[in-house]
Amino acid sequence: MSKQRVIVTGGSGLAGKWILKHFVEQNYEVINLDIKAPDEQICRTIITDLTDLGQVHNVLSQFAGGHREKVAGIVHFAAIPQAYTHPNEVCYRNNVMTTYNILEAAANYNIDKVVIASSESSYGICFASEFFEPQYLPMDEQHPQLPEDSYGLSKIVNEVAAETFHRRSGMQVVSFRLGNILVPERYEAVKARFDHPEDRLRILWSYIDARDVASACQLAIETDGLGAVALNLAADDISSDQPTAELVKRYLPGVTDIREPLEGRTTLLSSAKAKRLLGWKAKYNIMEQ
Repeated sequence: MSKQRVIVTGGSGLAGKWILKHFVEQNYEVINLDIKAPDEQICRTIITDLTDLGQVHNVLSQFAGGHREKVAGIVHFAAIPQAYTHPNEVCYRNNVMTTYNILEAAANYNIDKVVIASSESSYGICFASEFFEPQYLPMDEQHPQLPEDSYGLSKIVNEVAAETFHRRSGMQVVSFRLGNILVPERYEAVKARFDHPEDRLRILWSYIDARDVASACQLAIETDGLGAVALNLAADDISSDQPTAELVKRYLPGVTDIREPLEGRTTLLSSAKAKRLLGWKAKYNIMEQ
């Protein structure tokens, strides 16, 4: 029996290589599409400008066109990964058009499942010019998305595009609103700043291990009937050694709508929906890394 095929975009990036490794370890045939070659050769990489719809169609035709074996899904993580590293319009155009092109080509080649990287930044707190508090805690997917930056806006547009393509073709699209992604080599630097909890206030001390992101991507490809859905994805704890309730009392005093007990170092970015729909659970936590 031949391997299932999955196409990953952005596999040469920070989280991307862990997604490539995970799918290869799970016995998938993995194709990486990226504008640059990876530092580590994990699988086949095709250098592709994903802002060019023609190139995206051309590449997908090699694996999903005609009578070729079906692609199980696409995991789209190629993007400018944060606000203000590029001019606003460059960030917006890149992140929106690469996602649109992937969805358009996937629909045209009858690829049934796509996973896209959205962000906690879409809630607006992270890159706001003036900090504002969440309306309630923990934050779930129903919390208003209030960005003022082009990065957060691009993520909202991509989630709407996902809904559009689901209506058009029935394609399943899972948009992961990711907490701050940490890779193994980054943990020590974060823990070294535990005595400065204000550093990570704007992300509500959330984080997610890249390896847990990868396992969630696999589940999103293998689970049926999800439609177009946005799911928070964060570790169960926070990137601080202080109790969550104490951090909230000190840094978020105006938040009075507390919807779940803030016991221990529990997260403020709820992944309950991802756990329920995917059967996913975070495996890695910062204290054990």
